[in-house]
Amino acid sequence: MPGKSEDASIAQFIAITGASDADARRFLKKYKRLEIAMDAYYNDPSSASSSSLSNSNAPSASPTLIAKLFDNYKDEDGDEITVDGTLKLCGDFGVDPEDVVMLAVAYELKSPRMGTWTRKGWMEGWKELRCDKLESMKQVLPRLRGQLSSDPEYFRKVYYHTFEFARNEGQRSLALETAKALWALLLPHGLKGGALSYLSSTDTNDDVAMDGVGSTVGQGWSEQRTETWFRFLDEKHLKGISRDTWQMFLEFVRTIDSRYTNYDPEGKFYPGQISFPFV
Repeated sequence: MPGKSEDASIAQFIAITGASDADARRFLKKYKRLEIAMDAYYNDPSSASSSSLSNSNAPSASPTLIAKLFDNYKDEDGDEITVDGTLKLCGDFGVDPEDVVMLAVAYELKSPRMGTWTRKGWMEGWKELRCDKLESMKQVLPRLRGQLSSDPEYFRKVYYHTFEFARNEGQRSLALETAKALWALLLPHGLKGGALSYLSSTDTNDDVAMDGVGSTVGQGWSEQRTETWFRFLDEKHLKGISRDTWQMFLEFVRTIDSRYTNYDPEGKFYPGQISFPFV
């Protein structure tokens, strides 16, 4: 990648991952292609310790400025940002409220429920991300989006949090239509970047089950299977998805092989409380 092309790739790598210039050059030199280099970076434990979403190279964020932005979006008669403020925030970010990146933002800011942001979560989340201005918040979105797509462990954290904050207040399960809408957002994004890459049976022990090691390109889940799953749920007339099913389904997506030969309804990774439609 000589000349301007190399410089552009380095700049994009740094902007998305928050890596140092040296790390960007090292990974691009080794892996050549930008997307492959970023995937390798996110799955490298040593790089995770030296640079994370908080971007240690960035200056510390000002609590005063973060609080000022919160006050700009919060309700006039309360101390939370709710639906109107969320719509305004998304408009200022230049993203659709249903953009998958907002699920990552919700995880980072510890949003307790859809369209709601507490002052505590807002302050702690943006401080950790080192963002205290609207522009810096907008700039961190590509990094959140990239890590959600390519980092299996980060995907899992966002995925698990999504169940908790998307439930209706007082409900233990997630409404079926809500669950389907969220799967339709999350699964294609994780498949595209490798966060949901297939794990063979030799990789599914407790130490490496979610770290992406041993993943095999071209095997495992596909968007067509998601549609099959949705039809199955509709035919069962289920009203909601439990936390166990939500979490087990993620493991199923990552561990089922292309021919379902390793399907075991009694296995620990599968939603055994319902029969599965593929076999």
